[in-house]
Amino acid sequence: MGEKYKILIVDDEQSILDMLKLQLELEGYIVYSAINAKEALDKLSHSPDIILLDINMAGMNGFDLCSSIRNFVSCPILFLTARVSEQDKINGLMVGGDDYITKPFSINELLARISAHLRREKRNHNKTKGKFSEELMIDYSDRSLFIKGNRVELSNKEFEIIKLLSTNAGQVFDREKMYELIWGIDGNGDSTVIKEHIRKIRLKFAEFTDKSYISTVWGVGYKWIK
Repeated sequence: MGEKYKILIVDDEQSILDMLKLQLELEGYIVYSAINAKEALDKLSHSPDIILLDINMAGMNGFDLCSSIRNFVSCPILFLTARVSEQDKINGLMVGGDDYITKPFSINELLARISAHLRREKRNHNKTKGKFSEELMIDYSDRSLFIKGNRVELSNKEFEIIKLLSTNAGQVFDREKMYELIWGIDGNGDSTVIKEHIRKIRLKFAEFTDKSYISTVWGVGYKWIK
């Protein structure tokens, strides 16, 4: 195949996930799978080239998931659906879907659809690098962060702190190391400024959420909560 394209499959039927993952990997694709919207949001950090998205899922359905990520994800989204009504097709396009394929479908038809969309997408390589959760979206290329759809205004250094911690979720950084990585070893200042920046970030987050994304590890430093 040459370039290895990445596909994210989202479906609440494990048998469908397993079957599609096996078939697509045999075709040379790198495949990530998710059984619900929460798992899908976590795996968007892999920057898939195309998303296959089931509509009928418990909790957040495919339409809602597509709508929540469409402004942050530029890759094609293909709905996998047992629904065939015209209104469902319209709804899928209205929330940002690019195509749909009706279950049951042949693997050859699916492969042809995927290939066609990837050929078109190859003309535009502005792939977004980001981190996603149910309420938080970070676009690293655009240097923007949204909580529940609200853009959080951040200074350059505040965003750099968030980027460092969020791209290394679970890893603890002490203030000295954070200062060195963000300001540089020749920076004119003191690592105590990290504490003040963290305080400001938390205040900004608190305007939109009760969740604490940055945890203080007392006597050690800070980490991004996975």
